[in-house]
Amino acid sequence: MPLLSAIARKRKLEYFSTHIPKNARILEIGCGDGWVGRWLKSNGYPDYVGIDLVSNVADVTGDVRAWRKLGIAPAWFDVIIAFEVIEHVDCVQDCYDLLRPGGLLMLTSPLPGMDWMCRGLELLGLNQPRTSPHCNLTDFTKLPLFKRVALITPLHLVQWGIFTKPATGQFQPEHAPRAADFARPAG
Repeated sequence: MPLLSAIARKRKLEYFSTHIPKNARILEIGCGDGWVGRWLKSNGYPDYVGIDLVSNVADVTGDVRAWRKLGIAPAWFDVIIAFEVIEHVDCVQDCYDLLRPGGLLMLTSPLPGMDWMCRGLELLGLNQPRTSPHCNLTDFTKLPLFKRVALITPLHLVQWGIFTKPATGQFQPEHAPRAADFARPAG
């Protein structure tokens, strides 16, 4: 693990976890090697689901933009985490659709104007290499659909944001799945 990536992981957990209730239904988009899910589960957050395109640790393997086909219920999650995802794919509408009113969206991404520096840190081996092109760099101050709760820019290279879906009603799906419904079969 490159030095800056290891430090960033620790700091992200410290910063974002304080905003997550222990009983929250959590969806992590782009769960990768599972580090966020492992930390959450070992620290008392049992209702976690991880999704990734390709992962042997994801609870759901597939593209979040195909959430309906994957059997994920709308407006079901209290918290959605997408660390280093939004710069790869536009999934803001999908996050909005999957998050319950009043729920939290937690994002990290390079600042659009500083992505070149992040790439340089990757080439120097100080930051984790990207898995696909950054073709959807997004300025969090202009994120549509959501209301900003908090936004910081560590080292003026990246942006970490917490957003809420405006509470527009008390919609609750009747037969939505729990995290246990996504558990991988043994073996």
